[in-house]
Amino acid sequence: MTEPTTSERDRLQYFLDQQRGAVLAIIEGLGEDQLHTPVLPSGWTPIGLVLHLAGAEALWFQRVAQGDNPQVAWEDGIDDPPYDPEASFTTGHSSAAVIDRYRRQCRISNEILHSLDLDAPLRGGLGFDWPGEPITDVRWVALHLIEETARHAGHLDAARELLDGVTGLGPR
Repeated sequence: MTEPTTSERDRLQYFLDQQRGAVLAIIEGLGEDQLHTPVLPSGWTPIGLVLHLAGAEALWFQRVAQGDNPQVAWEDGIDDPPYDPEASFTTGHSSAAVIDRYRRQCRISNEILHSLDLDAPLRGGLGFDWPGEPITDVRWVALHLIEETARHAGHLDAARELLDGVTGLGPR
C-alpha cells in the first residue's frame, strides 16, 4: 500500500500551525496582569508579543504576498500606534481581544497560503528595506513566518518561566 503524500504546502501549514499553537499554549493560564507585565529589560510584554505576531502575519501574508493593505478596527476604540521597530511590543488592548485578533489573522493567512501558488511572485512589498536574502515568493513568506513565530515562541517560553516558573508548555 502506498502512503498518501503530503504536499509541500500542507507541510508548511503544519509547521506554521505548530508554532502558532505553541505561542497560544505558552501564554494560556496567565492572568491579564501577567500578560501585560514586561519581564525583560527591553520592556515587551507577552500579549504585546502576540500582537506583534498578528501584525507580522498581516504584513507578510496580506501586504507582501497578496498585495493588500490590511486594516484593523478594534472594538475598544484604542488605535494602534504606527509600527516602530525600536519600540517595545506592548499594548493597551485586552489579552482576549489580542488573542482573538491573532487567531483571526492566522485564519486569513491560511486562506492566502492556500490561494496562492508557492512559487507565485509577491504582489506587494514591505514598505521598508529588508536586510537579508531577497524575498522571492509565497514559499519564502511561509518559511519566514515559521521562523519568526518559532523565535517569538522561545521568547514567550522564557517570559513564562520568569512570570510564574512554568516550563515545557506548547506542542513539542
